[in-house]
Amino acid sequence: MTTTRRAAIGAAAGLLAAPPLLGLRDAAAQGAAPPVVGPAFHRFDVGALKVTVVTDGSNVRADVTQGLVMGATPDQVSGALRAAGIAGPAMRNPFNVTFVETPRGLVAIDVGTGGIGGPGTGALRDNMRAAGLDPARVVLIVHTHFHGDHIGGLTGSDGAALFPQAAVAVPEREWTFWNDAGEESRANEARRPAFANVRRRFAPYLERVTRFAPEAEVAPGIRAVATNGHSPGHTSFLIANGAAQALVIGDAITTPAFFMANPEWYPSFDMDPPMAVETRKRLLDRAATERMPVVGYHFDMPATGRVERAGTGYRLVPAAA
Repeated sequence: MTTTRRAAIGAAAGLLAAPPLLGLRDAAAQGAAPPVVGPAFHRFDVGALKVTVVTDGSNVRADVTQGLVMGATPDQVSGALRAAGIAGPAMRNPFNVTFVETPRGLVAIDVGTGGIGGPGTGALRDNMRAAGLDPARVVLIVHTHFHGDHIGGLTGSDGAALFPQAAVAVPEREWTFWNDAGEESRANEARRPAFANVRRRFAPYLERVTRFAPEAEVAPGIRAVATNGHSPGHTSFLIANGAAQALVIGDAITTPAFFMANPEWYPSFDMDPPMAVETRKRLLDRAATERMPVVGYHFDMPATGRVERAGTGYRLVPAAA
């Protein structure tokens, strides 16, 4: 069964001038964008497990033909936009968090931007309440990776934990990379602030952080799936109950119009592009073959659908609203 509630998402003032993974650019660098109205949340079942995808809002990149898509010319990117029915060159970039009601309690997969994506973001807690989800009920947060738009919602502007009752589970490889002083010293100027951001966001949770290995069961019905490439320890999550399953893919696949339709292309913020492309192809093939629903962090709401093969690539068939 699928249930969707319509609600206004705040006006998006534009996409960060740099890729959204760090979330460190000033909102003044953004271009104007019209208000966005769409579903605040989308609910579906995986067997007996209740899954709710909640939007944290969105922003808009003024021109996605420049600097976002690698492996393609601006004309090819424009053609992909037209094929997807998007006028372009501006394009909305959503941020969505997945919640699963498990026997252990309410589990969050990532925590949203914390508003670092601009004035159209930071709506997670309000939209959780619209979906009937109390932030105080979150007993566990599991992370796909540590880019700023996925961990910003751990803390408020005062540095205090926004989910004070929650334990935190993180991919071992991701934790090791972002807490390595040597990696920080070797990082370029654009990436280096992300290391400090990781330390700051996780600081109030340190006594409750556990690390998990690839393929570990992180909660009842939720198993880690190693999907490295977008970041060193990027992890997706398979939700399964009985014969039913769904795959929460994080940033292993973003923007279906580009990276499903053309799996060889990659976003500029993939940290290991060859590995990310290989991972993306593997996930797309698996999702299409097994006909399982996927949930995308950067998909337009309802942010859930099935993957179908289409020519030399794939396409997303969105779930019914």
